[in-house]
Amino acid sequence: MGPITIDQSHSVMATLAVNTEWTGIDFEASGLQDLIVRNPKEAGRQFTAFLKNGGKVLVGEPKVITINRGRFNPAEFIGSGWTIWKGPADGTGLDGDEEQDTRSTALTELDLIKVQQVTMLKSGENVVNGEERLKRLKKDGRIRLDAEVFLTLWQNQLLIPESWKEKINGNTRYIFFDGTVLRYSLGNRCVLCLYWVGGRWRWRVRWLDVDWFAGDPSAVLAS
Repeated sequence: MGPITIDQSHSVMATLAVNTEWTGIDFEASGLQDLIVRNPKEAGRQFTAFLKNGGKVLVGEPKVITINRGRFNPAEFIGSGWTIWKGPADGTGLDGDEEQDTRSTALTELDLIKVQQVTMLKSGENVVNGEERLKRLKKDGRIRLDAEVFLTLWQNQLLIPESWKEKINGNTRYIFFDGTVLRYSLGNRCVLCLYWVGGRWRWRVRWLDVDWFAGDPSAVLAS
């Protein structure tokens, strides 16, 4: 067990190169110029998923996925000065327990079919402040998915349900993972999100002291 070696990876690639039915592939009709040559990172992600699945084609959307724990480091993923918020919201964010939904951080598997998306907007509201929204989420009681769920999906984008690409009221859907509250070096409180735009997945953080709208749902599970 362990990471694949250079010799092993070369052996896999040589086997695939020799045994692929190249004469049965129409390069232009298959769109390989745009899908692979001009989009190498996404092609690499999909090929990685193919190998992780034992060299079998993924058919349909996966339901239950494994959460890769112990891999999310804010400073490495986002940049220097980023940490997980500690202590109360009105504190410095440097002392106390990390602000994470421990019910989410305890998950080692996730059934994507069971993931819900909620906005916490009340009847008649079009917008809510981020901190107020987070308070409502906590009071609601559902499990707020955390940053390592986000990271698992980001690093394995074929796992993300197609429905998550759909727009809300004609606007881009930003899906937030409020189970982990982050701290920027200036003291800002933020959370991560995934969104589909320009034909690919992207991520960003959003400050909790700004407004949130109907197109900004949170990924949660029933408690």
